[in-house]
Amino acid sequence: MELNQFVSEKDLEKEIKIKPMDAELKQILSKIANTIRGLSMDAVQKADSGHPGLPMGCAEIGAYLYGVALRQNPKNPKWMNRDRFVLSAGHGSMLLYSCLHLAGYNLTMEDIKSFRQLHSRTPGHPENRDTEGVETTTGPLGQGIGNAIGMALGFKLLAARLNTPAHKIIDNKIFCLISDGDVMEGVSSETSALAAHWRLDNIIAIYDSNHICLDGPLSESFSENTKARYEAYGWEVFEVNGNDIDAVHEVISRARINQERPRLIIATTIIGKGSPNKAGTHKAHGSPLGPEEVKASKLNLGIPDEPFFVPPAVYEFFKKKRVQDAANEAEWHKVFDAWAKANSDLFREFEIMSHRRYPEDIEQKVQSIQIKSPVGGRKASQDVINVLGDMLPFLYGGSADLSGSDFTMMKNFSIVSRENFTGRNIKFGVREFGMATIATGLTETGMILPFIGTFLTFSDYMRNAIRLCSLMKEHVIYQFTHDSIFLGEDGPTHQPIEHYATLRAIPNLQVIRPGDSNEVKGAWIAALRYEGPTALILSRQNLPELPYTSIPYDEGVGRGAYIIKKEKEGSPPDFTLVATGSELHLAVDVSVELEKIGKSVRVISMPCWELFEIQNQDYKNKIFGGDLGKRVSIEAGVYQGWHKYIGTDGIAICMETFGASAPYKDLAIEFGFTVESILERIL
Repeated sequence: MELNQFVSEKDLEKEIKIKPMDAELKQILSKIANTIRGLSMDAVQKADSGHPGLPMGCAEIGAYLYGVALRQNPKNPKWMNRDRFVLSAGHGSMLLYSCLHLAGYNLTMEDIKSFRQLHSRTPGHPENRDTEGVETTTGPLGQGIGNAIGMALGFKLLAARLNTPAHKIIDNKIFCLISDGDVMEGVSSETSALAAHWRLDNIIAIYDSNHICLDGPLSESFSENTKARYEAYGWEVFEVNGNDIDAVHEVISRARINQERPRLIIATTIIGKGSPNKAGTHKAHGSPLGPEEVKASKLNLGIPDEPFFVPPAVYEFFKKKRVQDAANEAEWHKVFDAWAKANSDLFREFEIMSHRRYPEDIEQKVQSIQIKSPVGGRKASQDVINVLGDMLPFLYGGSADLSGSDFTMMKNFSIVSRENFTGRNIKFGVREFGMATIATGLTETGMILPFIGTFLTFSDYMRNAIRLCSLMKEHVIYQFTHDSIFLGEDGPTHQPIEHYATLRAIPNLQVIRPGDSNEVKGAWIAALRYEGPTALILSRQNLPELPYTSIPYDEGVGRGAYIIKKEKEGSPPDFTLVATGSELHLAVDVSVELEKIGKSVRVISMPCWELFEIQNQDYKNKIFGGDLGKRVSIEAGVYQGWHKYIGTDGIAICMETFGASAPYKDLAIEFGFTVESILERIL
C-alpha cells in the first residue's frame, strides 16, 4: 500500500482562489442566520421542550447551505439529482425546520409554531415521512452520518451505472451536519472508515465542534484529536470558524471543488450563540432558554421581540432564489433529455430502477426455481438471490464479512470498490451497525433495493438501525442466517435465542422464518411485495422440502400462517402443532407419531406473524379459531408472543436458557427438540 494512496499528487484547491461574497449577499445571509436563531428560540420556548443550542450555534452554516450551497428545488423536493442535506444531529431539528420554511419547502409558519406537538410536521427529531425536505429520520446519534454515507455510496453506484462521457445525469453532493455525539458514537467510526475506503468524493460532513455535551463541557468525556482520526481514515479535513459567514463561504466553496475523497469540515461554533447568559454552556443544549433569556438574546442579536418574526427581506431573498433553483433543475432536465435520447438502453434501465419495476412474471419465476433438497435456508435464499439479481437491476447486496457463510454473494456481479462502482456486491467488513445504516441510505436514493447479511445473533448490533428503518418504512431486506442453536459448535455466543422475539417486537418490520426451500421462495416474494423492511431468518443446517408447502404464495407464506396438515375429517384435533423454520419438519414428524396412536392432529406453518395479523378475521378463525385441542408451539427461541396463538394453557416447546457448544443433533436432544422429547412433553 502506497503512503500517498489517499493524497492527490497536486492539491488543486490551493491553487484556486475563492471569490469573496459580495456585501449584499453577506448581509442577507447574516439576517437569515439571526432569523434561524429567532425561530428556533421561539419554537422551543413555545413547546417548552427542545434543543435551542445547536440551531443558534450553527445558524450561519444553515443560512449558507440553504441560501447558497445546496443545489435543490423546494418546489420539487424529490428532484433526483438534488443535493441532500442530512441533519445527523437530529436534536437540533429547529435548524432544519427553520431552513426548510425559509427556503420555501411545504413547511408553514403554523408548522413551526406546532413544534413537537401531536401530529405536527415538526416533530422533536426530523422524520422523513412527516416533513417535506427531510431526507432521513435522525435523532439517535451516529446514524445520520451512516445514512448520508449510504446515500453517497448509492449515487456513486448509480453514476457509474448511468452516466456517460457526454452526459452526467448524476453529480450531486451529500452534506451532513454532525455533532460531538455523532463523533462519539461508534457507528460513525464504522461508516466513516468505509467512506474513505471507497474514497467517496460526493460527501461533505460538517462537524459542529462546540465543545459542549448535554451533560456539561465536552472535556469531561472527550479528548480525542478528531482531525487526526479522520485524516487517518483517509478523509480530507478542513477547519473553520463556523460563526464567521465569510469563512463558511470560503471553506464550503473550496470543499465542493475538485473533490477526490470524503471531506470533513470541523466548524468551531458557540452553542446557543447570542444568548447573553447561556451561550457556550450546556444550559443552552437541551432545554428552552426561558422567556427572559429569549428576550435578552433577541435584544443582544438585534432581533425584534415579536415571536416568530421573519424579516420581509429574508422571504424575498428566498423567493428570488427559488426562481434560480427551478432554472437549475430545468437545465439538468435538458441534460437528462439529451442523455435519454442518446442512450435508450440506459434510459430504460433508469426507468426500471427509479420506479423499482418488477417483471410481470417475477413471482412465477421465483416459484419455479429448482432447489435441491435437503438444503439450508441460507443456501436456498442464495439460489433465489442469484435469479433475482439477473432480473432486478436495482438489487444490490452486501455482507458484514460473511458472504461465504450467509450466502449473500450474487455470483454474476463484481464487488464494489473505489476502482469499480459498477459492482453490485458490497463488502462492509465486520461493521454490522454501520452496514445497516448505509443500507438505509442506499434505499433512500430511491433507485436501489439493498439486501444485507450477517448471522442472526449479530442483529443485536444492528437493532437501532433496523428500528429507524422500520420507523421510516424503508425497503431494506436483512438476510439473517445461522438462526438457532442448531448452528452447532460455535456455541451460545453465536446461537440466537431471544432474537425472533426482539425482531418481531419492532413495528413495521416483517419477520419471516421459512421452514424449507418453498417457503424461502415465498419469503422473498413477501419481501419484494412489502413496502417496508423485512428480516429473513434462515437456517444453517439442511432442511427437507415438505410436500405440503408447494402451494401458491397467496395460499401459503403470503398468508403468514397456513394449515399444512389437516386433522381427521369430521374430528376436531386433539393437538394443534404450530411451528416455524427448522422446527416445521419436526412438527410434521411429531404429528405422524401422534396419528399412529389414534390422535387427530392439525399442523400449522407460521413463517410470518406480521402477514398473518393483517389477514381478515374469517381467515384467522379458520386457522386458529374454535376447539383445536391441545395447542403446541415449536420454535427454538424464547416463548414470548406464542401464547397469543396457543393460549395460556398451551405448551411452548422453546428455549429457556442459552444454548451450548456441540453438534446440532446433540443439541436437539439436550434441549428437547426431538420427536421423543416433544411427545413426552405434550402427552
